[in-house]
Amino acid sequence: MSAGGGSSARREPSLHQLRLLLVLAEELHFGRAAARVYISQPAFSQQIRSLEQRLGVVLVERGGPAVRLTAVGQSIVEEARTVVDALARLRQTADRHAGAARGLLRIGSLGAEAAMPYAQAILAHLRGEHPDLEIEVRNLTFTDMFSTLLGGEVDAAFLRGPLPGGIQSLHLASETRVVCLSADDPLADRDTLTLGHLADRVVVDMPPEVPRSWWNHLTVNPRPDGTRVRFGPVVRDTEAMVLAVTQGRAITFLPAAARRLYPRTGLTYVDCPELGLSTAELAWLPGKRDEPAVSALREAARLTVRQCDGPVRDSASEA
Repeated sequence: MSAGGGSSARREPSLHQLRLLLVLAEELHFGRAAARVYISQPAFSQQIRSLEQRLGVVLVERGGPAVRLTAVGQSIVEEARTVVDALARLRQTADRHAGAARGLLRIGSLGAEAAMPYAQAILAHLRGEHPDLEIEVRNLTFTDMFSTLLGGEVDAAFLRGPLPGGIQSLHLASETRVVCLSADDPLADRDTLTLGHLADRVVVDMPPEVPRSWWNHLTVNPRPDGTRVRFGPVVRDTEAMVLAVTQGRAITFLPAAARRLYPRTGLTYVDCPELGLSTAELAWLPGKRDEPAVSALREAARLTVRQCDGPVRDSASEA
């Protein structure tokens, strides 16, 4: 790539562009990288091209949605990570002394959790009260939903319970759960199902990174009569999960909101009261609880939930 008039004519890369490059380096796919940071693929690609122009080098080899980093791209990624991490530490130090909610707040979202009405209300309140706070929402899969939070890659996350130990949370909402079936399943035309109806059905499974206790709880394994669930195809995210069901390879259980969030041809959702409730949680680590940005998020969540349901307490205050 031409330097375009010399280094003095080039603009400095933005921090936002460096963060996008780091995401692309992890995903090596424009579509997945764009989805992870909740922007369109064309906009994401344009930001990477702009970064290349500003630096005067080619960072990625393009051959479709999938990409490879060039040799210089790999070197730039390491330097970009150093810059981003250093600025994050600088901002955290300044924020602790100022007691202000500013800088970058990284929020994880399991699938479409950030699109739920209560999550949108929380984020809107937070943006309104703290305009200097930059909010970045990252898409999480089943595989990394807990490890990303525990590893400090995000500051807080919209998740579904039950949560593993070491994580504090604020309960946001509860809703019934439904059975997700292929439309040609003989049970698909029923209004209500019991666990007994599903005894011979194969259920999608989780990869080993997901705590077994979490998935056993959500699949009611073992069943009340002591029988074990028969697990089938392993899925890493909700899209793969509903695809497996659409293909008739297995069934699964999802919050009732899936009817709105994941409508698919060839898919049917049926009520099953025995599944119990699904709980939506805002989660964070104890060590981040009192950081200004996380504290502001927690307060926005408390106010939002209180407006809907009355007084609330988080898991730390209940401990």
